[in-house]
Formats: sequence, structure tokens, C-alpha cells
Amino acid sequence: MSSAASQVILHPTVSQSLKVLGTTLGRDKLYRAAQYFARFLAWYLISRGHKIEGARWNALKSHLALARKLMRLGKPIEHLQAALRAAQVAAEPGEQITTICRQLGYFGYLTYDTLVWANAIKFFNFKPSTAGKISKNANRFWLTGILFSITHGLLKAGRLANEVKKLQGAHLIEKGQDADRDAKLRTLFNARDSTRHQFIIDLLDVWIPASNLGYTNLNDGVLGIFGLITSLMAFRQQWLAVNSK
Repeated sequence: MSSAASQVILHPTVSQSLKVLGTTLGRDKLYRAAQYFARFLAWYLISRGHKIEGARWNALKSHLALARKLMRLGKPIEHLQAALRAAQVAAEPGEQITTICRQLGYFGYLTYDTLVWANAIKFFNFKPSTAGKISKNANRFWLTGILFSITHGLLKAGRLANEVKKLQGAHLIEKGQDADRDAKLRTLFNARDSTRHQFIIDLLDVWIPASNLGYTNLNDGVLGIFGLITSLMAFRQQWLAVNSK
């Protein structure tokens, strides 16, 4: 029995899971996946008349959302630093501008989101009208950040496609140049895959702030599924990043 327990507890997958959950980003993405699954399930149950069960999942969704806001305290500064770093490096102008604007959008979103959290825990007591404006501004900045991220993805994907085409069409004769080209192509393919991955996440996530602002009327079931998918995609990305070290 003890041998079987040891095999389970010390299994590499368990160790890898603990490693990922030891990071703030890993925990956040797992909590986010649970939050949006709860959002979907609450909608599903309530839409079928199971209000008591639905209320339980709604409560879980709300508490996870609040917990994640606490985990993100201080994160606006990370995005502000990223914007400043992007402004200081030489890069393709369109990609550089969209990167800076994306980071500033997330900075604004998380700054206002901190005020939403402070009001929710009664640290500040804003008037309902003020609290509503703060929440709307948070969603506006969130939407802005995602839209710039989508634009950045399109620009970067186009540039990478052109660079791949040039390399694949190049006729290299000198010894060793073929190996250099293959290495550059692998780097470009990896960058392209990463860009596509983020682009898919953005295309799904953009509907959440858009719906919060009333620009679309997608129900909680659809938004819950979108959020669950992007959370799992981001969690998998973090898993690969942490366990490849």
C-alpha cells in the first residue's frame, strides 16, 4: 500500500503539476479555468430551472474572480515596465506601437480592476454609480488591450510569413549556409506557432469585455466556454514553459 501511495505521490506528473502551481501565473490560469467553467455551469443549470444548484456555482465563480483580483495586485506595474521596455528596443514600427499600446491597455485594465477589488471587499466604499464607471473603464481598457494584441498578432504573422518565404526561396551554395537557414527557419516556425497561439486566445477572449460593455449579447454559457478554452490554452503554455527548464 505504501509503495503504491509513493508511486502516486512521487509520480513525475504530480511533481510537474506542483512546479507549475508554484508559479503565480500557473495558479491564476487554473483558477481562471475553474471560474469560467463555473460560469458556464451556472448558466446551464439556471437555464434549466435548477436555480439552487446554479446559485452555488455562481457563488464559486464570484469568489474565484475576487481571489484572482487579489493575486493580480501589483501586476499593472509589470505591464507598464513591459511598455517602457518595448519603447526602448528597435523593432518593426507597427509591431512596436501595438505592443506598447497593448501593454498600456492591460496596465489601465488591471489598475481599474484593483479598484473594483477594493470596493468589493469594502476597503473603499464607492457609490454604485462610481463603482459602475470603474468597472466599465476596466472593461474598456481590457478590450483595448486585446484589440491591440490582435492587431499585433496580424502584423507579426505577416512579417514572419514573409521572412519564411524569403528563406525557403533562397538558393544557398556555400557550405554551412543550409544549416544556418534551417536553424533560422526553426526559430521562425516557433515564433509563428507562438503568435498563432496567442492570436486564438485573443480572438476568444475579446468577446468577454465586449459583452461586459454591452457591445455583444453572448450569454454566460458561450463566454464561460470561451474563457475555459483560453484558460486551458494558457495553462498548457505555462506548463510547457516551466517543465522545459
